[in-house]
Amino acid sequence: MATPTVSAKDIPRTSAARARAVNEAEVRASLAIMGALDVGAWSRPTVCSGWTVRNMVAHEVGQFEELPKPWLMITRVRRARRRHPELGALDGHNESQVEDREEVPGERLVAEFARIAPKGVRSLARVPASVRRRIRTSMIFPEAKALPEDSMEYLNCVLVARDTWMHRIDICDATGTELALDAHDGEIMRQVLLDLALDWTGPSCLLELSGPAGGRYRLGSGPPVVTLRADALDFARHLSGRPPRGELTFEGDGEAAAALTAARVLF
Repeated sequence: MATPTVSAKDIPRTSAARARAVNEAEVRASLAIMGALDVGAWSRPTVCSGWTVRNMVAHEVGQFEELPKPWLMITRVRRARRRHPELGALDGHNESQVEDREEVPGERLVAEFARIAPKGVRSLARVPASVRRRIRTSMIFPEAKALPEDSMEYLNCVLVARDTWMHRIDICDATGTELALDAHDGEIMRQVLLDLALDWTGPSCLLELSGPAGGRYRLGSGPPVVTLRADALDFARHLSGRPPRGELTFEGDGEAAAALTAARVLF
């Protein structure tokens, strides 16, 4: 049976109830990867400039630590303004997360992630939906104004899982660890495609994405003028601005292919 083609713009946004399950699944998947790392893996460089695997996990621990304690986020942003005036609010804040655990060894970071991350996920669910929708992420990070939805609700339903997911991919890429995928990976990937579609102003395109998180998706309306074929995770890496890993192949209109090549989604 042929795989049906879905309009990416019609992908439903992950609900708050579903988001908790996705966030919990991603925490478990990330913890499994972190817990299996050998001693030498922690010092390996990642695609995030200047960050080793240990730095990346320290950042992730800091992310989940802030969910029930938002004042930590504000403290780190303020400190970053002094220490890293050359960086934007978000990048500086992320560096502060890493600096807070710069001396913590990998094994202890795994234990901290196992303790802190589930609490962070549960804390999001305790905030009333009406409040999550009203709170603007851009109040702390101006970069959030470029997001499809500038709200804590979007952070809860999309970005928490997406950021953790992409860093799991980064860690696997850096260490050569096999990446295990399940249904929640497909949910995260679909939200990436929805955000791509919401910002898409180019001609109609067909995305034929392979792998467990893949499928057939259309951008724009009307008959597609170009077809992109790629592994779904390779396309996600591309949309995040990471260096190419797998091959993206195009068939059809060159200008439409160039527009897809230039497309980015915030992670």
